[in-house]
Amino acid sequence: MSDLPERISLREVGPRDGLQNEDPVPTEAKVELIDALSHTGVGRIEAVSFVHPKAIPQMADAAEVWSKVSQVGDVRYSALVPNLKGAERALEAGFKELEVVVSASDTHNRKNLNRSTDESLDDISKIIGIAHDRGATLQVIVSTAWGCPYEGDVPVERVVGVATRAVRDGADSASFGDTTGMATPSRVTRLVGEFRMANPETALNLHFHNTRGTGLANVLAALQLGVADFDASVGGLGGCPYAPGATGNIASEELVHMVEDMGVATGVDLEALVDVAARAERMVGHTLPSQVLRAGPRSRTIPA
Repeated sequence: MSDLPERISLREVGPRDGLQNEDPVPTEAKVELIDALSHTGVGRIEAVSFVHPKAIPQMADAAEVWSKVSQVGDVRYSALVPNLKGAERALEAGFKELEVVVSASDTHNRKNLNRSTDESLDDISKIIGIAHDRGATLQVIVSTAWGCPYEGDVPVERVVGVATRAVRDGADSASFGDTTGMATPSRVTRLVGEFRMANPETALNLHFHNTRGTGLANVLAALQLGVADFDASVGGLGGCPYAPGATGNIASEELVHMVEDMGVATGVDLEALVDVAARAERMVGHTLPSQVLRAGPRSRTIPA
């Protein structure tokens, strides 16, 4: 495993991608979750999304949540936006890192954003200019990158083309989202390879779901290609409201547990992260899918 990255960057997406798929939780509980995550060693947190409250009512209090977060100096916080109006709201709230989402699948994009993929890309080109003018960075997240619940397989060429269009319009980085857990290691290898050939200088993040049990296997495939930037969600919170059958993201504590044991640093305090996962489970009021939350780290022993 000597070819693996020495260190990865973890973006914690539980407060946004996780909680948007739960029954609405109180604003103060969201703030407490973000603040607790800020003290685990996680370097980046996707805190909120600025979407229309009728579309995602769980995120209706995004600006209020952000105003109450106790920011930790070495943690980077970001917001997800679906369109130009959402980007303007995020910038007005003070965010300096934005992610804008577009689906490689036209059908999913219409379900999610009520417009075609090309129309979203036109909007993204405007968002990039506005974000840069305000001193913010913007990452394009291409969802349904490994398949769509409505269309099935999405050609790799289309996925790369969507990302490349945004990169050429000025996006600072790219992310591929496995919206419904359709990725497998060989598919990860192909998409990452094709994207890198087209955009060798562009930073790449990967966002896996564990819907079909391949989440960490996909991480390993990406690590072997040198990818060192991943999303994960505390406790395995998450899903997609416009992707039937989609379950949670890979659990942050499971990702940290695996890669740290492989000699890949994360900077995260695993025990602290497991404690936050337990807090998140109590917050949403049902069992979360994380196995490390259930069993604990492999190094944890019990009395003989």
